Amino acid sequence: MQILVNHLTRMQPGYFCVAGVDVGTARHVRPVLGRGRLTTELLRPNGGPFDLGSVVDLGPTIRAGHPPELEDYRFDPSQARWLFDENPDDLWDLLDGLARDSLEEIFGPELELWDESGTVEVGEGKASLGCLRPEEQPWLYIDHRGTVRLVLDYLMPSVDLSVNDLRLYEKDHRTPRRDLVSSIQSRLAAGVEVILSVGLTRPWRKRGDDAELHWLQVNNIHLKDASLLRLSRGA
Repeated sequence: MQILVNHLTRMQPGYFCVAGVDVGTARHVRPVLGRGRLTTELLRPNGGPFDLGSVVDLGPTIRAGHPPELEDYRFDPSQARWLFDENPDDLWDLLDGLARDSLEEIFGPELELWDESGTVEVGEGKASLGCLRPEEQPWLYIDHRGTVRLVLDYLMPSVDLSVNDLRLYEKDHRTPRRDLVSSIQSRLAAGVEVILSVGLTRPWRKRGDDAELHWLQVNNIHLKDASLLRLSRGA
């Protein structure tokens, strides 16, 4: 299976999550391990195959998904190979073709927006990955805890989402790259066209909640004038 990477997100230091579009079916695929998590050794700057805009041959895969994480496929990292990097115009065209105009189109009616966030119950929903074309320009900022966040205030209710775009953090996965965040926000404010890679987290229970939920987040921010901002280019 070959995928074009369009989701690349931070996790705890030393780990990351990746997903892309199957070049044969145009469906989202999330490569996962049978046990454990992907380490940053698999990123292109570290000699691995994965970076935004890269086409990667995963080798043999086994479907491992269940609602809403239907995109999961197990693979063997030792078999994965970087093939080439897509050019910016072709990547943008792919993102534009994938993008939907609403979160409900991506995740289904099971997505509930509330308290400036969004959740899907475990075992529900039709997807955990997608691309969103916002109706209005979002607002990007860094909160008091040093977390990059993005506001979609045209939604009812509005949402204020965590942004886990790996490019927007230093190698420690904790320190935001303030100059880059500021640059992206300036371009958003200037009206540069944007497509958001969005996703649902793995199930976790927030303090005070009774049950685990999948939480809505922004995985990556794609700007039309810089759709191939890669890790391997210092991003």
